[in-house]
Amino acid sequence: MTGAVSKLAAPRPAAAAPLPPASVRSAFLASAPSPRRFSVSIAAGRARSPIIAMASAKEGNGAPTKRTTLHDLYDLQGQSPWYDNLCRPVTDLLPLIGSGVRGVTSNPSIFQKAISTSNAYDDQFKQLILAGKDAESAYWELVIKDIQDACKLFEPIYDQTDGADGYVSVEVSPRLANDTQGTVEAAKWLHKVVDRPNVYIKIPATAECVPSIKEVIANGISVNVTLIFSIARYEAVIDAYIDGLEASASGVGGGFLE
Repeated sequence: MTGAVSKLAAPRPAAAAPLPPASVRSAFLASAPSPRRFSVSIAAGRARSPIIAMASAKEGNGAPTKRTTLHDLYDLQGQSPWYDNLCRPVTDLLPLIGSGVRGVTSNPSIFQKAISTSNAYDDQFKQLILAGKDAESAYWELVIKDIQDACKLFEPIYDQTDGADGYVSVEVSPRLANDTQGTVEAAKWLHKVVDRPNVYIKIPATAECVPSIKEVIANGISVNVTLIFSIARYEAVIDAYIDGLEASASGVGGGFLE
């Protein structure tokens, strides 16, 4: 009986650019956790820096705050703590950054709660509706503003670590979870309108969106993959990640966007 053979078992020729070898795929799986929900954040590979970036409301760089376990987690274990929430005022993130948080992730549920339980969005939302925007378009205007503001706060970490840390993640519409090309176009659009170097575009690891992950990475866009519920899907995401890097390096996917 012939079974499906994973690309993990078959090393491919080395690409022109220094990319992770095929053995990296096996290493990913060997260290993979037991099946549960987890995310894989994907950006251009850069070495981590031991720098601890502190922040203040004025310029983003202030006096060092008290050292926390989160700082040790990064310095000693190479792990970057992220905060899974975003709402206005975005400057509420500053104490968290000072305490060692190195990135933020968001999703439609987080924004639904933020917008529906706070009056901080009311004025902008009212102006958008009066200007003729429909509810969904107005939603994206609110989200993009928060993502841009958060990216600005994490910019010092991004700069000081040469792009290894300091990202903010925004998710494509969940309505596109079964739409491969629609997800690609949405990711490109979000990357363009947010217009910040430290933005991650979050894509769900549905069967239809795994090819989207490859294409978006091939276009030089950093991706945060979410909703991975099995080792098999984790493997597929790794393949899409490395295939996307190879396509980007070879120019097939358009390379890194300006």
